[in-house]
Amino acid sequence: MASGRKAYLVGGGIGSLAAAAFLIRDGGLKGSDITVYEMLPILGGSLDGAGRASDGYSMRGGRMLTTDNYECTWGLFKTIPSLEHPGLTVFEETIAFNERVRSHSKARLIDRDCAILDVTSMGFSMNDRLELLSLSVASEERLGATRITDWLSPSFFETKFWYMWATTFAFQPWHSAVEFRRYLHRFIKEFSRIETLAGVKRTVYNQYDSLVRPLAAWLEERGVHFARDTLVTDLVLAPIGGKSAVSRILLRHGEAADAIDVRPEDLVFFQNGSMTDASSLGSMTSAPPHRTKHDSGGWALWEKLAAEHPGFGNPAAFNSSIAESCWISFTVTQGNTRFFDHMESFTGNVAGTGGLVTFKDSSWLMSVVLAHQPHFPDQPATSRVFWGYALHPDRIGDFVPKAMSACCGEDLLIELCGHLNIDMTVFETANCIPCRMPYITSMFMPRSKGERPFPVPETTRNLAFVSQFVEIPEDVVFTVEYSVRAAQMAVYQLLGIDAQIPPVSHYDRSARVNLSAAIKAFR
Repeated sequence: MASGRKAYLVGGGIGSLAAAAFLIRDGGLKGSDITVYEMLPILGGSLDGAGRASDGYSMRGGRMLTTDNYECTWGLFKTIPSLEHPGLTVFEETIAFNERVRSHSKARLIDRDCAILDVTSMGFSMNDRLELLSLSVASEERLGATRITDWLSPSFFETKFWYMWATTFAFQPWHSAVEFRRYLHRFIKEFSRIETLAGVKRTVYNQYDSLVRPLAAWLEERGVHFARDTLVTDLVLAPIGGKSAVSRILLRHGEAADAIDVRPEDLVFFQNGSMTDASSLGSMTSAPPHRTKHDSGGWALWEKLAAEHPGFGNPAAFNSSIAESCWISFTVTQGNTRFFDHMESFTGNVAGTGGLVTFKDSSWLMSVVLAHQPHFPDQPATSRVFWGYALHPDRIGDFVPKAMSACCGEDLLIELCGHLNIDMTVFETANCIPCRMPYITSMFMPRSKGERPFPVPETTRNLAFVSQFVEIPEDVVFTVEYSVRAAQMAVYQLLGIDAQIPPVSHYDRSARVNLSAAIKAFR
């Protein structure tokens, strides 16, 4: 089908890796004809997990998964072998794990008195219900570039539902009303179980080890070339047959510059934008440096291309306000089980079954999650690793007299102990690594039609975009599924593959699911 064609993928995140897999599996390309360029020394993009027990593990974040959605993601990983369980695919391995370790949170929200809140009721007033219904049935054309606050009253943002929904998906009140509406429809089944997170599925380990490593191994076995530490600085386009096509790729490896000639029949996939661009790590004694897009190359190429070519979107809609897209996460590594023992006793959840524990009255709106252990394949049996984050890093802490963005790891643990009313001795062997991410929710920023390019713009012949910053009707960003779906759409369209891409599951059209959501809204 695609004999002799070469494919070049700019960026080594899950979108590019998925595109490479679809090119081989469904498009007939040889792995040896596929090259992935990644500016970092490691693949995976935002799906990361690194470190060791002695120095502390670190994860910028972890994506929520479900088996009711994520149609393209599971369709891909049903064909990728597990690295640890011969004969099983990654999908089968993940399902088996979640059969053993089921999510059912018993302590979703904690108040200022360190009491577990009853969250069986969402806390809506009748006005809240009517406003939420009005937003959910409004067309995207009507919603336009409005914010969530344009549709919901201030009281809505004090409901238990908002605290749970916002921290589960990382929404801020000023984010896109369109994206919020899409989430209400896409995850309507989660609406009815948001207080228990029963629909959430976890990977066996962190998502780098559970998803990226097996996918990269499968690609490497088939001869895919990975050019790490390589920055693509430009894509040169030329007019061909009324459309534009990439004719050259300019790149830099260290101080050495190079250029790759691209034929019209070859394919280029570009991961435009980055939600973890300019992220930085701190330590137990230092806060993460404050970086911007000038400190990294994650946005520069998209900005250049968009300025020169209509239909390539508008990066400025997403990367112009760090204050509105930034938050801070932290990863804690301990050499003992003391904190885990306390949390399991306090919440009633064994690690891995509880999901997010959110401190509702925290100035930072801090949450922590204790994953099933081990969370890293090489993690010693005596160590424990957990992750946390907060949505308001610009605010002064309740127990630490400074903004979260100025805090070191020790400060974050002091704040956490304050909200749990426990002594810092529980963390005497802990190593807390904070991470600042200035663009982590940039894809949620209000946008207008056309500010995100389609996976394959109408004006291009051999160029596709695969990222969180493309336009896919009905699906939602900040998910692994969005990148994988964009990759599958791009590959199928460019290669003319006559096969159905798994459609978005429309649980929002189910009378039973809608009735369940309505009952929940009136509790």
